[in-house]
Amino acid sequence: MTDISKIEAVLDEVASGRFSGLRYADGRVSLVLNVSGLDVRDRGQIEIAVKGKLLALDGVDKADVVMTAEKIERRLIAVGSGKGGVGKSTLSTNLAIAMSAMGRKVGMVDADIYGPSQPRLLNCEGQRPEAEGKQLIPVPNEFGVPVLSMGHLAKPGQAIAWRGPMAGKALEQLIDAHWGETEELIVDMPPGTGDVQLSMMQNHKPVGAIIVSTPQDLALMDAVRAVDLFEQAKIPIIGMVENMAGYACPHCGEVSDPFGAGGAEAAAKTMGMAFLGRIPLDMEIRKSSDGGTPPAISDNGQGKAFHDIAKSVATWLDNQKPAA
Repeated sequence: MTDISKIEAVLDEVASGRFSGLRYADGRVSLVLNVSGLDVRDRGQIEIAVKGKLLALDGVDKADVVMTAEKIERRLIAVGSGKGGVGKSTLSTNLAIAMSAMGRKVGMVDADIYGPSQPRLLNCEGQRPEAEGKQLIPVPNEFGVPVLSMGHLAKPGQAIAWRGPMAGKALEQLIDAHWGETEELIVDMPPGTGDVQLSMMQNHKPVGAIIVSTPQDLALMDAVRAVDLFEQAKIPIIGMVENMAGYACPHCGEVSDPFGAGGAEAAAKTMGMAFLGRIPLDMEIRKSSDGGTPPAISDNGQGKAFHDIAKSVATWLDNQKPAA
């Protein structure tokens, strides 16, 4: 006949440290199983294993397993710009990879509903997310940054001709997905200051925003509008990044500034915000990003600038007071 010590011994084999509230009476075992940190598949497997082991015991006719998980309060970091073509998506990807390399539990939301690019940048094109109930399960990749994008849901090359409310609903599904242990979500925002941006800020309230701009005046004008939008929504600005800042000739090494120099840093100073750093205009960054091998996989060479920015962002996040 089975006793409680035998049941505990069996549970230690398959769920050591995860079970509590164990009870056994009249052939019935009940317990609470903590599945924090497990993805959907692993949760199902551990539940099957626990029930199988228990029901194999002499005298156990029924096994009731209640699964629970600690709720994780995720922080959203929006990466925005006032216009397209300034390298916002590339920064988002490399920022997420660099923060992950620091040991942070980071995920990526491709909120650019109409022009998704994260599947290409994170080398996971052609994969479709699975779902658990009404929740999507993020797509894994070799860089350890789970991601969700409309690029995983639409056919390649398909135009997403949706009005604002539909795009906002799609974004909600991406953010409210089954993110597991992910604690920080980098949100690659669409360019501009339209419906999708407003929906995200109103419904999900990022803890902070990063503004990306190239150095020239036209890009900075639009970046200022993006700053104003976040400030109206009372979302703190973490800082500004200057992209495509300086081009080193691969033949002679001479550095030129086809888009100007220092404009974003000067704008950040004028607006009283932090300047997070510069990303050079480098052919290797473009080629490696297009090829699905983001430069931030290394903290040397082209990846160093992204890692330096990631350290500044992480420091800002760690200095924020927890919500009351």
